[in-house]
Amino acid sequence: MTDSGATRVAVYLDFDNIVISRYDQVNGRNSFQRDKAKGLDEDPGRLARATVDVGAIIDFASSFGTLVLTRAYADWSAEINAGYRGQLVGRAVDLVQLFPAAAYGKNGADIRLAVDAVEDMFRLPDLTHVVIVAGDSDYIALAQRCKRLGRYVVGIGVAGSSSRMLAAACDEFVTYDALPGIPVFEPTPAADDSAEKPPPKKRSGRAKAVQQRETPEEPETEEPETPDPQAAATGLLTRALRIGLEKDDADWLHNSAVKAQMKRMDPSFSEKSLGFKSFSDFLRSRSDVVELDESSTTRMVRLREKA
Repeated sequence: MTDSGATRVAVYLDFDNIVISRYDQVNGRNSFQRDKAKGLDEDPGRLARATVDVGAIIDFASSFGTLVLTRAYADWSAEINAGYRGQLVGRAVDLVQLFPAAAYGKNGADIRLAVDAVEDMFRLPDLTHVVIVAGDSDYIALAQRCKRLGRYVVGIGVAGSSSRMLAAACDEFVTYDALPGIPVFEPTPAADDSAEKPPPKKRSGRAKAVQQRETPEEPETEEPETPDPQAAATGLLTRALRIGLEKDDADWLHNSAVKAQMKRMDPSFSEKSLGFKSFSDFLRSRSDVVELDESSTTRMVRLREKA
C-alpha cells in the first residue's frame, strides 16, 4: 500500500526543446537549424559537445521523491534524437513518438505534453510533484494549472534559452547547467557564430515590396533584457531579508528561511548557478550587505544597517 506521506513525481521532457537549446548554447545561436540543413553528421564534434546528460536530469528529478512516470516527447526517428533512445529506455523512460507537421516542422510536443500531464494529475491523485523539462514559455499555463491542482512544480531548462516567465510560474526552476554532474559550460570560439553569417543580399525595391506583401510584419514579443545575475541575486537577498524582518519582527533570521523566501520570490534562484558551493558561501560574498552569524550550528543572517 502506498504511503500517504510519500512524495511521488512525474517527469515530462520536451526532448527536442532541451536538446536543440543545448546545441545552440554550445555551438552558437541558431546553429542547430544551419547545421541541420547541411547535415548534422558533417561535424560530429559539434554534436558531441552538445550531448545532453539525460541521467543527470532524471537523477535530479528523483531527489524530490519516487518517480512514478517519466515521459519524453520527440520525433525519435530524427537523427539528433535517435542516439538517446537506448539511454532513455535504460532509465525506464516512456518514449512518446511525435511526427512533425510538414508545413511548419513543429511536432506539437507542448500540446501533447500538457494534455498528458493534466490527465495524469486527475488519474493519479497521489501525484505530488511535476517536473517539466523545457524552457519554452508555452508551458507557463501548464505550470500554473499544476500549481492550482496542488502539485509542486519544478522546471528544468537550458540557460539562455529558458523563459523567465516560465521560471516565475514554477515553484522551483533549475538550469540544466547547474545540475550536479554537469560540467561548467565555457564558451569557445566555435560557439561564436558571428563569422558564419553571410553578408546580407541586396534586393531590388520590387523584391522588397513582394516580400512585404507575402510576409506581413508581426509584432515580436521579446522578454526584457536579462539583468546582471549577481546584482539581481543581491537585490533578491535584500528584499527577502526585509520581508522576513517585517513578518517576524526579528533582526536575525535563519539562513534556510531566507533561502526559502528567495526561492518563493524567484524560483530560478540557485547559488550554485552563481558559482557558490553553498548558500552560506553566497551570503559570505555579500558581506557588505549582510552579516552572517556562524557561532553555532544554526547560521543566522541579518541586513547590515547601511543596507
